[in-house]
Amino acid sequence: MNRLTLLLCQMLVAVVFFGLWQLLSTVPLFGVTVLPPFFFSNPVDVASQVVAWFASGVIWKHLLITLWESILAFAIGSLGGVMVGFWFARQPRVAAIFDPYVKMINALPRVVLAPIFTLWLGLGIWSKVALGVTLVFFIVFFNVYQGVKETSRGLVDNARMLGMSERQQLRHVYWPSALSWMFSSLHTAVGFAVVGAVVGEYLGSAAGLGYLIQQAEGTFDVAGVFAGMIVLSAFVILIDLAVTLAERRLLVWRPTAAESRG
Repeated sequence: MNRLTLLLCQMLVAVVFFGLWQLLSTVPLFGVTVLPPFFFSNPVDVASQVVAWFASGVIWKHLLITLWESILAFAIGSLGGVMVGFWFARQPRVAAIFDPYVKMINALPRVVLAPIFTLWLGLGIWSKVALGVTLVFFIVFFNVYQGVKETSRGLVDNARMLGMSERQQLRHVYWPSALSWMFSSLHTAVGFAVVGAVVGEYLGSAAGLGYLIQQAEGTFDVAGVFAGMIVLSAFVILIDLAVTLAERRLLVWRPTAAESRG
């Protein structure tokens, strides 16, 4: 499937989804509205709310705050996950010692941590960043750790035979091996960084997309809630696109699926 066909199929899915939503929320079937507007609104009202936000400029302040929180959470959590993942993979004894504690911390419900971070760091951006970091870190950590552990033993033995130092092995053997695993986790981590920021804003803040959604929910503005979710979804897709561009840049050496089959 070429890129244009793929894009058309993706757009068709969106058209069908929103078309059914509009139909089922505005046209009664057998005298009954399947999606009552009070609870589900409709795409036209949601789109009108999004346009109104951007036209008035009220959305930009909230969008920039959530963007800044998400970027910080993504950067700090990813960097920490990569560094600790490499360290644990190269130090089996350290990994064995800390293994139960890593699993225990990862099992903690993040929603429970949110009020604690707010108590420690206040209602500013850092409590949201801290929540996002806890979500991003473990996703990247486990993938990088596994990626380094899965490095081909043949490549490692050949590198040692060529007299490579530990630093050279990390750069030329372990790092390339872990890159695919790392970027796979980063695509997931993008969404979790935004989720951490928005959940933190939802629980306590004075600005941000989470605050905007919470305010709309508090006034039973269903169109506002869905509008916030639509903006948030588009926001995540744009950040994920940036990660995809970086992945293509750094993994230019990796063969495509067609080349692998050939």
